[in-house]
Amino acid sequence: MSLKSKHLLGLEDKTKGEILEILDTAKSFRKILDRPVRKVPTLRGITVANLFFEASTRTRTSFELAEKRLSSEVVNFSASTSSLSKGESLRDTVENIEAMQVDIVVMRHSAPGAPHFLSKRIKAAVVNAGDGTHEHPTQGLLDLYTIREYFPKLEGLKVVIVGDIKHSRVARSDIWGLNKLGADVALCGPPTLIPLGIEKMGVKVYHDLDKAIKGANVLYLLRLQLERQKGGFIPSLREYTQLFGINSEKLKLLSDDYIVMHPGPMNRGVEITQEVADCDRAVILRQVTNGVAVRMAVLYLSASLIRPLEK
Repeated sequence: MSLKSKHLLGLEDKTKGEILEILDTAKSFRKILDRPVRKVPTLRGITVANLFFEASTRTRTSFELAEKRLSSEVVNFSASTSSLSKGESLRDTVENIEAMQVDIVVMRHSAPGAPHFLSKRIKAAVVNAGDGTHEHPTQGLLDLYTIREYFPKLEGLKVVIVGDIKHSRVARSDIWGLNKLGADVALCGPPTLIPLGIEKMGVKVYHDLDKAIKGANVLYLLRLQLERQKGGFIPSLREYTQLFGINSEKLKLLSDDYIVMHPGPMNRGVEITQEVADCDRAVILRQVTNGVAVRMAVLYLSASLIRPLEK
């Protein structure tokens, strides 16, 4: 195996080889999801704790399904019903969970770097399920996996990410992963929602939607994360939709061979119309299905670095 660490904290520190190994492993697990019996004993005896300190539906459910498909023992942790509400520190909470001999911790937290903090203080493998506005590596991996289903060769592929880049951990993971696999990545959104200096990550920045998406192979839409915004970054949703919303007319500007992606949840009628969300070029539900296979691969590879396993 080419993986250097049992942790998955982000894609920034992963090499091209490591990313490809995860994606190739996910391909074998993806076949399991199409079988009548969608369960294997691969992680029997491995205990996984899901620590979600932020609300989550898709990511948490996807991880739980992946864990159960691999026959691992699953412990679910909710911050609202834990001793954290009584004043216990994050470190104490996690150390108590590790004392229960947990092998892998899947963690989502509002603070950027929280999984990194955790990985330095416990023996268990740590998988980042999203930390603030920093990274969301498994979402980035499932996006890469889905793109490769339609475009096996990513070198030179034009990918445009449109929307709230400033508050998006998904965008950052996608940028790191896409760049390492050779894609040409562009960002588009209002100036207030594009971080200053993000061009240093190897992307082009546009504020004109038509110019940005012309000839694109992959159109990746992000929702406005109003819950993370503490100021008025846009004049109104209506104006944002007029300038950066995607409708069927905008699709005519893309390459003849294209797909439309979205990490969810979608704001239909804001960044994407109903017609586009449900068109045959939209692979949004495909992303959700692939997410289970990718997370199975991540858990398997992390566990393999803890102890030998049979696939």
